Amino acid sequence: MAVTMEILEPFKEGIDAVRDTGGGAFKYCYQCGMCDTVCPWNRVRQFSMRQIVRQATFGIPEIEGEDIWRCTTCGYCAQRCPRGVETINVTVSLRCIASEYGAVPGTIHTVSASLGTEGNPMREERKNRANWTAGLNVKEFTEGTEILYFPGCYPSYDSRLKKVAIATAKILSAAGVDFGILGTKEVCCGESIRKAGDEELFKQLARENIKNFIDAGVKKILVSSPHCYHTFKNEYTEFKTNFEVIHISQFLYELIKEGRLNIKKELPGKITYHDPCYLGRHNGIYEEPRGVLMKVPGLELAEMADCRQESLCCGGGGGGIWMDRKKGERFADLRTQQAIETGARLPLLYR
Repeated sequence: MAVTMEILEPFKEGIDAVRDTGGGAFKYCYQCGMCDTVCPWNRVRQFSMRQIVRQATFGIPEIEGEDIWRCTTCGYCAQRCPRGVETINVTVSLRCIASEYGAVPGTIHTVSASLGTEGNPMREERKNRANWTAGLNVKEFTEGTEILYFPGCYPSYDSRLKKVAIATAKILSAAGVDFGILGTKEVCCGESIRKAGDEELFKQLARENIKNFIDAGVKKILVSSPHCYHTFKNEYTEFKTNFEVIHISQFLYELIKEGRLNIKKELPGKITYHDPCYLGRHNGIYEEPRGVLMKVPGLELAEMADCRQESLCCGGGGGGIWMDRKKGERFADLRTQQAIETGARLPLLYR
């Protein structure tokens, strides 16, 4: 069905709001095309953020088209825009309108249903959220505990990423850190579903987390995910919260500097590091992860072709992690090739 102004009339207020995005900064776009030049999509297929901006400003945005769902909110275009146009806000606003209109990819419907009932996007039961702690000495967070460790959804359920949560807990215990988890009281931070246009579900998840944080007396939150970090630090403040938020790479760097964590075993080999968009470009955290790696005896760090502020997006942000991308249109394939080209390799013993 074609999108006409008559059909979009109920959403006119929302469309007008998109045109005013960013305190008026949106209207300053002069179609220079810098956003298209740096967008990672144009490495795998034709895509134009400039066209989306133009349609949203002067015409009828194609909310039924695929393009508004391609943006991964990596922030590269916003970082390089000479006029300060907040392109991420434009994309998310259009997705909110599409969500009201019902023009949402089927995968997002599935994810939303799982988030609403089980508090995670993976259709896993909430009662199993803390199962990753089996065999570990991990306590439930109570008032007075120094740090809340918030592993997030994938480290709680995904068979591979559970290793991240387990390793984190072991390191914290070895360093004598007083920490606990919320377990079944923890739900998704909501960052990705917000970027996918479901503002109400984001608010529902945020309020549940915030209530549980406050009820438990949480003051400092340690996270594994860059997306959890960004949301807790920059978006939960919309709810008048004041939690101290720290990413695991920052915390490990602190522990090493303070002498609470000593890395003695040598690990010979060449490694590389991927700068996540929501840790690096969005929050400026570049040095601490590298600082931790450089404290491991024997390691050599080799940077990828695109790193730090110019890091190539993996494609998972903005709800991209739930999208079914065609072969040949996956940023992760390009990023993997860049990693291979560094010559990064560890002995078989450590894989």
